[in-house]
Amino acid sequence: MPQLAVNVDHVATLRQARMGIEPEPVTAAYLAEMAGATGIIVHLREDRRHIQDRDVELIRKTCNTRLHLEMAATEEMQGIALGIDPEFVCLVPEKREELTTEGGLNCVGNEQRLKDFLAPLHAKGIRSSLFIDADPKQIEAARAIGTEYIEIHTGHYADAKEFNARNEELSKIIEGIRLAQGIGLKVNLGHGLNYRNILAFKDVPGIMEYSIGHSIMAKAIYVGLDRAVRDMAELVRSFAD
Repeated sequence: MPQLAVNVDHVATLRQARMGIEPEPVTAAYLAEMAGATGIIVHLREDRRHIQDRDVELIRKTCNTRLHLEMAATEEMQGIALGIDPEFVCLVPEKREELTTEGGLNCVGNEQRLKDFLAPLHAKGIRSSLFIDADPKQIEAARAIGTEYIEIHTGHYADAKEFNARNEELSKIIEGIRLAQGIGLKVNLGHGLNYRNILAFKDVPGIMEYSIGHSIMAKAIYVGLDRAVRDMAELVRSFAD
């Protein structure tokens, strides 16, 4: 059965807008778990624009499910991951000027560097994922790197305005899922998914996990976090295994 991991970054985004002490991402993580999330995601960016080091440390101490640490492939982040010991790390690209992650990690030509980067994490028992576009070359490179999981970037599909463009992006993702599964990779999906567009994957078998944050937090403004997470968790549980 596919699972739901909830990203609490945007709780920190709201807090950092005032540089205050609330809302508290740790509380959001706890409430998300109580409402049915099977994992908590935090992206510790190099510029610390939302999630802070103390957030990661506190959520690590209090997380009752699985902690997913999204991060860039830098020496600093590797050291933090080894110290925090999350269940998962997901390597993502970062650009200082972007509002949010705009595309997948470039694995092609970086296979050995990323393999070496992940080696000490794997040695400690931390599982890894690579956030990549549904590009056959990137998927093949991910296998060469030795990661167990990939997370296919669904943002281009989610952002497409025209029907044909959206269907084209959806077809690329579904083809990418099949290719990855065929070569032994486990597949997660994430970025831009909401309560409507996620339904396109209802009958796609073998998706391990959906990584969702923004749409859940947006709905939570109106109905509360408990209801927002429960509604998404119920949707995900109804999908094909």
